[in-house]
Amino acid sequence: MHIRDLPYPDPGDPDVRSGPRFLLWLGRNQIRGQLKSLLWGLLHQCAIAGYPLAVGLAVQAVVDRSGSRLALAGALTALLGVVTALSDAMVHRAAVTNWITAAARVQQLLARKTAELGSLLTRRVAAGEVVAVSTGDVEKIGWFVEALSRFLAAATVLVVISVGLLVYLPPLGVLVAIAMPFLALSVLPLLPRATRRADVQRAKGGKATELASDTVAGLRVLRGIGGEELFLDRYRRASQEVRKAAVHSARMWSLISAVQVLLPGALLLALVIHGAALARDGVIEVGQLVTVYSAVTLMLFPLRNVEEIAQAYSFSRPSAERAVRVLSLRRTARTATVTAVPSGDLYDPATGLLAPQGLFTAVVCGDPDEAGRLAERLGGHTQPEEPKAGADAPAPPSVLLGGVPLDELEPAAARTVVLVQDKDPVLLSGTLRELLDVPSSGRVDAGAALSAAQCDDVLAALAQASPDPDCEPLDTRITERGRSLSGGQRQRLALARSLLTDPDTLVLDEPTSAVDSHTEARVAAGIKELRAHRTTVAFSSSPLLLDLADRVALVDGDTVVAVGTHRELLGTEERYRAVVTRDTDDEMAPTAAPERHEGIGTNQEVEERA
Repeated sequence: MHIRDLPYPDPGDPDVRSGPRFLLWLGRNQIRGQLKSLLWGLLHQCAIAGYPLAVGLAVQAVVDRSGSRLALAGALTALLGVVTALSDAMVHRAAVTNWITAAARVQQLLARKTAELGSLLTRRVAAGEVVAVSTGDVEKIGWFVEALSRFLAAATVLVVISVGLLVYLPPLGVLVAIAMPFLALSVLPLLPRATRRADVQRAKGGKATELASDTVAGLRVLRGIGGEELFLDRYRRASQEVRKAAVHSARMWSLISAVQVLLPGALLLALVIHGAALARDGVIEVGQLVTVYSAVTLMLFPLRNVEEIAQAYSFSRPSAERAVRVLSLRRTARTATVTAVPSGDLYDPATGLLAPQGLFTAVVCGDPDEAGRLAERLGGHTQPEEPKAGADAPAPPSVLLGGVPLDELEPAAARTVVLVQDKDPVLLSGTLRELLDVPSSGRVDAGAALSAAQCDDVLAALAQASPDPDCEPLDTRITERGRSLSGGQRQRLALARSLLTDPDTLVLDEPTSAVDSHTEARVAAGIKELRAHRTTVAFSSSPLLLDLADRVALVDGDTVVAVGTHRELLGTEERYRAVVTRDTDDEMAPTAAPERHEGIGTNQEVEERA
């Protein structure tokens, strides 16, 4: 895989049984890149290891006053320089390619998992942890994959040089062969402690990232209540804890680096003392001593790769564990087996909620959070809590569409038939035309969707905001998350986008909560008209919208307790009246038209400018 070929057509099915197994899976899937980096690394290390031989030949040639051997040593040195430069460039290129492609594979896996889980992801994993995995953790995982091949090349060269010195000069080669494994493994006793400190640092860093993410997301609310300084102080304390953990971890790695310098230095000192004595006694030549000394000096370079791979693994293992926690999540415990797109009534066995095909069904919940959870469930995004291990309780039932469980559908197929618009939809930055460039059935055009969502004033506002007087409103740019628009304008644009998609079943969670009553009545009528003969489910407590619904279901305590029209339920169901009108008067006339009270909540709020 080359960088220019990214992204991967298919990032694969990762091994998520543990962090080390995930790292091993990544390495296996990049075997060609690893082999390429290994071969270039071997060439590079062997070229470096050849310098002591050339230097030793040159020194001995000067001692023997041999011009031909001196020229040969010079030519060998020049050749080694060319090979070293070429192999160094190629091993760096191959290693960086492995790093980037591994990071890209992990990011694609995370993006695919995010799309699969939808809103369920942040219910199971903190948003800050997801951010940490997709940014810093991805880099550390790529670092280990990149360093692995260079470590293998270095380890191979260490063995080759040790064996070569043993054959070339046994009196000194024995000392090197005995000391080299000890030098390479000397840091192992320190690694567990260094790993634990790195884990603590990563954990504190993840908490700080999560706190920062939550603070930024709620900054407007915090400013409104004057609580931004409180949360900033919390983040300062968290960041100081991260700094202290990083310093604590760095001290251990400094000790490991010191050991990697001290012990090889002691080996060099022993070689010099022992080798000088042998040369003085005539057992070895001066050139041979220089060759062995130079070889051992250059062995310090591949020894550094041992420290690097230990450090890379210590940092990448907790990162891989965090990635595995996200990648091992499943939308449901069941396996998708149905590929055909079903049609029919939408039914939730857990609550008893039925949305007949082709009708406009409104759902009233006393708890807004309960409404949000049920809306997500109707889209197949969440399921009831799984039974505990060892329990005899049956598996939780899935929402049925035309008698087919949604969790048995492939996620892509499920989303083509059921679309859920949540209470706080997000508008991405770009032009309005780009915002409305979404997959759709083709039966609804942009103009009809915008008109049904009552977006005429939004188009006019965008036209006035454009610096070009001749610019089409659809070509006007919308700032990040639609911050240049009011809450009601953002809500109606998001509704228009959902209406344009035109799914077989559309689930809306409080689609008119941010608009005034006059606009709300027109939006409700527009939804009913545009979605005629298609299944629509709207969660709302607004009488204006409920009065237009074909049927209304009241959900109380995760169960449907009453079904009928809006006017029927007003006259017969006290709990319904309590939610819709904030009035529990049992003597309220059944036939009276619903009165708009001042306490209806968010449906009566005037649009607030962002």
